[in-house]
Amino acid sequence: MSSLHQTKCMNHADREAAARCPTCKQFFCRECITEHKGRLICTACLQKIDQPETEKKDGAFRGVGRAVAGGLRALLSLVMLWMLFYAIGQLLLLFPDSFHSGDMWKDL
Repeated sequence: MSSLHQTKCMNHADREAAARCPTCKQFFCRECITEHKGRLICTACLQKIDQPETEKKDGAFRGVGRAVAGGLRALLSLVMLWMLFYAIGQLLLLFPDSFHSGDMWKDL
């Protein structure tokens, strides 16, 4: 295998290679290679890697929808709990005053 300084760029035959793409194992010049997540990678391989990430960006809207749905569920839960406690309070108001004052237990 030839050393890096003797190899030429895959896309530009007149330019010296600066790095080798770890994915496709081809040599590229400084203009054809970029750093992505801590490693040097060629643009063709970067496009292959970024395709699922663009789908994840579309999924971000789904994540926002999930967050909104979760917030609505929490709000609905609070409203239902308030209604439950309100109904319990209304039920307690139906008992006679002697039950609430504690005098009823003295008679027993």
